[in-house]
Amino acid sequence: MPQYGFGSGVLFGTRTDMVNATPVQFGAVQDVSIDFQFSLKELYGQFQFPLAIARGAGKISGKAKMARISGRSFNDLFFGATLSAGQQATAFQEAAVVPASPFQVTVANAATFAGDLGVLAQATGLPLLKVASAPATGQYSVNPASGVYTFAAADTGLAVLVSYSYAIAGSGQKLSIGNQLLGTQPQFQANFYETFQGKQLTLQLNACVSTKLGLASKLEDFIVPEIDFSAFADAAGNLGSISLAEAS
Repeated sequence: MPQYGFGSGVLFGTRTDMVNATPVQFGAVQDVSIDFQFSLKELYGQFQFPLAIARGAGKISGKAKMARISGRSFNDLFFGATLSAGQQATAFQEAAVVPASPFQVTVANAATFAGDLGVLAQATGLPLLKVASAPATGQYSVNPASGVYTFAAADTGLAVLVSYSYAIAGSGQKLSIGNQLLGTQPQFQANFYETFQGKQLTLQLNACVSTKLGLASKLEDFIVPEIDFSAFADAAGNLGSISLAEAS
């Protein structure tokens, strides 16, 4: 019985540039493509078509879209940086009303305040202007050490929407992205697996590096991160293998 393939399959990545690395599954894979390409060199004489064709340089490139958002995957397969506990979160348009003297609003997450992301007037949706101190009507200032927003006395009773970033300790992950030296990247082994009608297809690429990480959002749709990668020969000169259920 012939072998066919169906579905997106499963893809794993295991770092090969570190000892005892934990394999990472590309979570909720939407689609995977692996392309084998060669350049060609044609030899021509006096006629229109070539006398001989020879393969030149080869290239193996891969692309995977995965719906699961994973800091471990991003780090091990693309950045090769440092993951730490904790999370930088965003408070988006937190509602508040400017009180009477001292005309100040302390945001809900002031204790771990990280940075200002702007203030809107709730009634109009128009932004207030940020100033260093002593705000006038339609302006505000913020103390980054305390997370306290100060407004003008004339804006007492004004309903505002405050956006800001803050830290969450002991929950989530944070990936610190540094400016590394050229040539620095994580290296991993890629294993693709697909099964249909009881027959498996397995593709292993021994040495890979990622070339692109895409994060695209869309109205009324899921964010589906996309990772592109390229394969090359390992230290033993091997690229990998393709295993099939079909007998020779």
